[in-house]
Amino acid sequence: MKKRELNRRDFLGKAAGASAVVAGFPYFVASSVLGQRAGVAASERIVMGCIGVGGERPGGQGTADMQGFLGRDNVQVAAVCDVDTVHRNRARDIVNEKYGNEDCSTYNDFRQLLAREDIDAVSIVVPDHWHAIIAVTAARRALDIFSQKPLAYSIVEGRVICDAVKKYGVVWQTGNSMRSSRNVRFACELVRNGRIGKVHTVNVGLPNVNRVADNGDRISKITQPAAVPEGLDYDMWLGPAPWTAYSRGRCHWNFRWVSDYSGGQITDWAGHYCDVAQWGMGTDLTGPSEVEGEGVFPTDSLFDTVENYRFDCKYAEGFTMIVAGQFKDGVRFEGSEGWIFVNHQELDAQPKSILDSVIGTDEIHLYKSKDHKGNFLDCIRTRSEAASPAKIAQRSVSVGHLGLIAIRLGRKLKWNPDKELFVNDSEADRLLSRPMRSPWHL
Repeated sequence: MKKRELNRRDFLGKAAGASAVVAGFPYFVASSVLGQRAGVAASERIVMGCIGVGGERPGGQGTADMQGFLGRDNVQVAAVCDVDTVHRNRARDIVNEKYGNEDCSTYNDFRQLLAREDIDAVSIVVPDHWHAIIAVTAARRALDIFSQKPLAYSIVEGRVICDAVKKYGVVWQTGNSMRSSRNVRFACELVRNGRIGKVHTVNVGLPNVNRVADNGDRISKITQPAAVPEGLDYDMWLGPAPWTAYSRGRCHWNFRWVSDYSGGQITDWAGHYCDVAQWGMGTDLTGPSEVEGEGVFPTDSLFDTVENYRFDCKYAEGFTMIVAGQFKDGVRFEGSEGWIFVNHQELDAQPKSILDSVIGTDEIHLYKSKDHKGNFLDCIRTRSEAASPAKIAQRSVSVGHLGLIAIRLGRKLKWNPDKELFVNDSEADRLLSRPMRSPWHL
C-alpha cells in the first residue's frame, strides 16, 4: 500500500483508528502488487484478503468467491488464508497466475492477514462455527466484509456480528446472491404491491437430507478416527468448536452435516429462501412470534443434523411461513388472489398475467442490485448499505435457528423478535448460543 497524505482508507471513506488485533506479524507488500492495471490507479483499487479458499475441488465456494473478486480491475487480491496447505497454496497459485507475479501472501492464521495495514476488505468463506470470531475481528480492524451465508452458527453470535458491523461502521455483504437476482426482486415487489392479494401462507422449500460427499467410500470409512493429513492445522480448523478426534468426513464439505459446526440444510439454505420469504413479506427486519416443528436427527452416524423436517412460523403480521424439506426448493407466496413461486432458476405465478405486471413509479420498489460482488465493491466506495447487510442476514437465518430449536425441544415456542429471546422460556434461551472452546471467545 502506498502511503500518501490521504491514505487508502481515507480515500475509500473508511473510519480510521481501529486498534491492531494481533501485534508482531510482519508482512511485505511487493511493489508489483501496487502497479497499474487496466487504467485503475493503485490508490483507487480495493486491496482484499481472502479467508477460507477451500472446497473439495478447485471450484469450491471459497475459491469461487476469490475468483469473483480476482477478475475485477478495481480489486487487488493481496493475500489468502486457509488452515489447509493444499487449499491456500492452490489459491495462491491462482492469484499469482492471474497477476503474472509471485506476490500473493499466504497465511494459516486469519489474525495475521487481518493485522496487515494494506488490507481494505476481506472475504470470509469458512465453516459456520468460525463466522463470528473472524467477522468481529475484521470489523474491529475497520475492514469491509463479504461473508458467506449463513450469517453465524447461532442467533447470539449473529447479533454480536450485527453489533460489531454497526459499531465500527463497516460495509457488510452476505453471500446471498438472490438479493441481486432480478426475478427474486420482481417476485417480492409483486407480493409487496398486492398483486396476489392478502398473503396468508408462504411455503419455503429447502433441501431435505444431508448430502454427504464420500468420494465413493462407505460412510463408515470416512467417519472413522484417522490421522490428521499433513498440511491441515486441525486444531485451528476446530477453533471454538468442541475438541474431538479427526475423521475425513468431519472437515471441508461435510462439516455442514455435523451439528458441532453447522445447522445442516436448514441453516445453510435459510439464508437464501427464508430471506426471500421475509423480503417479500416485508418482515426482513423482524421475525416470527411463534414456531413449532418436527424432524429427524440421525443418531447412527457422525452426520447428525436434522433431516425430513417441517416447521411452521406464525407472524404478528397475520401470515404463516411453512418451511419443509418436502416442498420444491424455493418460495411460494399464496394469497387471496393468486400465488407466486420463485427460486434461483424459476419464476411462476397463477394467474400467469401477474408476471406481465409493471411496478409503477408510485409503488414499492425494493433494493436493486444486478451484481452481488460488484454491489459490495460499490458500497465500499460510497459507504452505502449493501444489498444483503448483516442485520437482514441475521433475521433470515434466525428463522432456521428457531425452527431447529423448536424441533429439538419438540414443542411450540413463543419468540420475541424485538428482544431476540424466547418468551418466558429459559430452556429454549439456553439454545441460542453455546460455549466456545478456550482460548476462543467473542
